[in-house]
Amino acid sequence: MTTQHTTWFKAAPIAAFPENGGACVKYNDRQIAVFHFKQLDKWYATDNECPHKHQMILSRGMLGDQQGHPKVACPFHKKTFSLETGLNLQGEDYCINVYPVKVEDGFVFIGV
Repeated sequence: MTTQHTTWFKAAPIAAFPENGGACVKYNDRQIAVFHFKQLDKWYATDNECPHKHQMILSRGMLGDQQGHPKVACPFHKKTFSLETGLNLQGEDYCINVYPVKVEDGFVFIGV
């Protein structure tokens, strides 16, 4: 689920994020999962909390593709979410917030 964004938060240098994987950054009291989907040459940011069991784990999730849509799967229970929209790709009611990402001067910024 996309949320309104007004501020760009300087998360970390590009090198802090694994290729085709994720890492967690903290903005105020929020944990945000940042993913570098190298195969697509794209960056994504979502809530780090999986809404299924309320665990802060999505940054360690597995990246993949579902019918052309990039996704992350929770490493605990394999619940999958769109990295573009935050929707649960298994048709369940819960979803995650997604945030815009930009890369400038070797740093990753997240719209919050």
